Amino acid sequence: MSLLVQLRHDYPGAALDVAFQVQTPGLTALFGPSGAGKSSVMAAVAGLLRPLDCRIELDGLVLTDTRTRVWMPIEQRRVGLVFQDARLFPHMSVEANLRYGLRRNPAGRIAFGDMVELLGLDRLLDRRPHTLSGGERQRVAIGRALLSQPRLLLMDEPLASLDGPRKAEILPYLGRIRTALGVPILYVTHAMEEVVRLADTVVLIEAGRVTACGGLADMTARSDLPLARRDDAAAVLAARVVSHDPARRLSRIEAGGAPWLVPLLRAPPGTAIRVRIPAREVILAREAPAAISVHNIIAGRVRGITEDPARHAALVEIALPEGAFLARVTPDAVARLGLSAGVPVLALVKSVAIEIVEGD
Repeated sequence: MSLLVQLRHDYPGAALDVAFQVQTPGLTALFGPSGAGKSSVMAAVAGLLRPLDCRIELDGLVLTDTRTRVWMPIEQRRVGLVFQDARLFPHMSVEANLRYGLRRNPAGRIAFGDMVELLGLDRLLDRRPHTLSGGERQRVAIGRALLSQPRLLLMDEPLASLDGPRKAEILPYLGRIRTALGVPILYVTHAMEEVVRLADTVVLIEAGRVTACGGLADMTARSDLPLARRDDAAAVLAARVVSHDPARRLSRIEAGGAPWLVPLLRAPPGTAIRVRIPAREVILAREAPAAISVHNIIAGRVRGITEDPARHAALVEIALPEGAFLARVTPDAVARLGLSAGVPVLALVKSVAIEIVEGD
């Protein structure tokens, strides 16, 4: 099962030429700077834009194929849309707004009561949109889109208009939708925090072109991609809670096939989580130090090295048994340690530097 997008379209002074295929279900993030063409891709998938040349296929169903003159009408595509602004009906209650989604496809596997519980809307049903916070309005808009029983949910920068606290409020709900419903989601954003928290797959778009496409863990561990040149460059690994040591205030997790220690967690053993390892927090060595405060000394192997001239730095990919992560060091450190592809290396990472992102 997959979503295939191939499109070419010309704008005055710019051209869009995008092609990617991702597995479904799951959340695919279209990530890139403003003006890169992400929203145009979303509009083409929804049927709101007619590109010059286009083929869009969802789980074997052709939505658009300009070469064979297939153009499925918007109302038949069963695509749910969520925009930056909630676009709720101001004269309707929250419940009436939600039930409006049911009018399009009343029979489906996403039930009204389940959606209300999943998005925490039970106390809001009698209220009008103008009495809600920005985060609450977006949760209602998402619920309305999902109650239309979509084949695909399209979210075009749904958190862009929210401040930090409101974003923090709504992100866990988006995570629940990603894991609980099995509805494929195409998610446009230029906020790395949202990608790290939510994405299964990442499509990088710059200047109307796809520069790379792949799983979140793979994309964040590649030193040759724009993500690695960001100030906040960090690898994201799927992890599992192994055990707790309350006396030491530490928890043991497994990520990338390697054991790690992190500050004490509340999650029970066996819980699936994501961890984020900032590249700037990783120290490299060829031999283990005799005495050091760092808890994590992880054995790996250099997979690749990419220069970062703007920072007078080098990005080193460290391969693990089941994944990889990045270290940002100086070119002098690379030379002194004799690092090159295939060389064994030790990565030193403070337990407090590892960010627990979410339950996966």
